[in-house]
Amino acid sequence: MFDEYSKIKDEMKLVYLHDQRPWMIGFSGGKDSTLLCQLVFEMIESLPEEQRSKPVYVVTSDTMVENPIVKRYMHRMSDAINKASSRKKLNIQAHIIYPEIRQTFWSLVIGLGYPTPEPPGFRWCTERLKISPSNAFTYNTIRKDGEIVILLGVRKAESAARSRSISSHEIEGKILTPHPQIQKAYVYSPLVDIPNEDVWSYLLRDHGKSAWDTDNNYLYSLYQGEQLSEEDSVVGQVNKDNIKVTGNSRFGCWICTMVKEDKSLKNFIDHGSMELIPLRDFRNWLVKLRSDPEARDYRRRNGNVYLMSNGEFGRGPFTMKTRKEILRRLLQLEVDTGFELITIDELKMIDKMWEDEGDLSRRALVDIYSQVKGKKLPWDGYKKAKYDSETIAVIQTLCEKYEIPFDLISKLMISVDNTKFYTRSAISAKSIEKIFNEGWLHYETIREGLEDAD
Repeated sequence: MFDEYSKIKDEMKLVYLHDQRPWMIGFSGGKDSTLLCQLVFEMIESLPEEQRSKPVYVVTSDTMVENPIVKRYMHRMSDAINKASSRKKLNIQAHIIYPEIRQTFWSLVIGLGYPTPEPPGFRWCTERLKISPSNAFTYNTIRKDGEIVILLGVRKAESAARSRSISSHEIEGKILTPHPQIQKAYVYSPLVDIPNEDVWSYLLRDHGKSAWDTDNNYLYSLYQGEQLSEEDSVVGQVNKDNIKVTGNSRFGCWICTMVKEDKSLKNFIDHGSMELIPLRDFRNWLVKLRSDPEARDYRRRNGNVYLMSNGEFGRGPFTMKTRKEILRRLLQLEVDTGFELITIDELKMIDKMWEDEGDLSRRALVDIYSQVKGKKLPWDGYKKAKYDSETIAVIQTLCEKYEIPFDLISKLMISVDNTKFYTRSAISAKSIEKIFNEGWLHYETIREGLEDAD
């Protein structure tokens, strides 16, 4: 019944023993990457121990906004793979990779006010949360080992578009193909001809026991009748600008704002995961918030402004008031659900970002955390205000009296404070000059000049 899989494992063995180039598998926890790992486990376990010298890296991407149910599963699988590999001496290493703290979803949305991703073209999340972390791991491995072979769990049967993409990158008569974007990386796709129905047949045989002693019946239950294919890639994408395969959770991010309705969250809830309802409600609120002009600044992050066709100013990042509200609601969501939805490291990064954005009190984030959580952050005691509330109130009053934007003055004060210890005065001067050159300060003057010229 499983003759095709025996042939695949024989071919895997041939490729594995051919050289010492390490293998890398993008493991999403979905059915295709699970099948791929299962076959690799079984193939290596069939080899004598002295031939298991080639390292195999099983890489799982945690975007830090994964569906909590799927996230637990992914981490549990990574731990189980490492334990089974160590026990069986297979030289398989499971790794979980994360985006840089400065580039996480919440650091960018709450810290810097990035508007949430929006179709069709405003998709800043994929590159930062998925592709960059995986590329960093891949390039580090190549620097260490010289070359690498990336195994993909992609199958032609997944979809017509994916089938065309795979076929366009095949080289007749070659098992390995050069990676289209990454030098010194080669792609090996052993599952391309496996039909959909055969995937579950293999994974659920032997009562669903996986090669690392977990239960594939639980994985089957996570699919719950969905007909969706595996989600976008983190490791070994075939075409960065088109279709991406294997390596990220097929269930997607719980906070995804690229779709009108999150079908994955809905499907989990419809099948009994009622604890996800508050997450869905928060996500829906955040989608609507993006369209609220009062929630957005009229200036872009570089200080420029622009007019839309209706004559109104276009919108830029979320205002600081809005960011504080997002954080407050997110922390309350953690309290209500018991899920960890934002990490301490992210909170620390956002705290620093808010200081640089003009929070003269330096207390905004730690106070919000304390009010919602009923406890203090580890660095709360060190957060002393640069200026007390009375001084800030006086500055605001003077700004109103002389019609000077308060956020301009606060930015200048922060800039001076951040550069006051530099021995070269040019650094401080350059920082101040950059603020004074922001487009919003000069828009009216430029507009009047253009009108006069006409």
